[in-house]
Amino acid sequence: MIFINERCSHYGFQNTAHFHENKIHIKLDHHNSSNKKNVCTTKLLKMSKTSLFFHFVFLFSSLASCEFTKKAWDTTSDALDKANLFSYEDDIELGKQVAGEIKNDPQTYPVLAEKDHMEIYNYLYSLRDVILNSGKITYRNEFEWKLHIIKDDETLNAFATPGGYIYVYTGLIKFLDSEDQLLGVLAHEMAHSDQRHSTRQLSKSLGVALLLDAVLGKRDAVEQILGALVSLQFTRGHEEEADEFSVQYLCPTPYNAAGSAGFFKKMEDQPQPPEFLSTHPNPANRVQDIQTLASTLSCGGTRTNKTKYDKMKKLL
Repeated sequence: MIFINERCSHYGFQNTAHFHENKIHIKLDHHNSSNKKNVCTTKLLKMSKTSLFFHFVFLFSSLASCEFTKKAWDTTSDALDKANLFSYEDDIELGKQVAGEIKNDPQTYPVLAEKDHMEIYNYLYSLRDVILNSGKITYRNEFEWKLHIIKDDETLNAFATPGGYIYVYTGLIKFLDSEDQLLGVLAHEMAHSDQRHSTRQLSKSLGVALLLDAVLGKRDAVEQILGALVSLQFTRGHEEEADEFSVQYLCPTPYNAAGSAGFFKKMEDQPQPPEFLSTHPNPANRVQDIQTLASTLSCGGTRTNKTKYDKMKKLL
């Protein structure tokens, strides 16, 4: 049996919950607390060994108006958001499978051949190396970090698979104004790979069984993973984390560490933002948060290389 008594005098009620076998009883007693202090205490008197986690989830959702409950729920959600049942070796194998599927579907993903576009690829790799050499990438030597350019001038997008295969659309490269902006976007996508957001998110959205099938090379599973990756809707926490790491990756470099803010500024002026931004944090808020973090970290880089970037865009 579980008995939890929760008093939140600031909100003017007392919550009592009883768990006994499969029965749950919750009582809400309201009282006047205008002159009482903001106190929120929880007493755990007795607990069973079974289904404790689910009891707490139920309790937290039922007593959501209590500040303590909200903080506890946020902590639990944050832990689940960071959970990953896969090893980084699984990320590497999954990335190989997805990259192979993209290569075998040139109609959907018309990737520019590197041998025919050496100058623009060498340029992108030089930017990638700025990020890799920052000393901030966890899986710098383990992941592939291979770049691919997809010929599609109408799509403003970039994505990275587990294991560090990076895909950038020509539409995005042409849309941006300067080198630091592209660096910011690349750093953001590399952060998704390096922080292993994809397998964390796909574990929740598609299920562990499907990911395991994809790691084992089952084509149907790989195709589903690929479709999900291209339009993957990361959690708000993952997006904020990638924004933060993009600044941290660029902070030790001579470049403007808030380069990704330039991308979001431009997106604010778009009449129809890309679908992949629909569930992301508000662009205006992201600009402010990115710039604030760069200032807080005392990032001194100012390089943008706009002239060189304009020249590189003409290669496409």
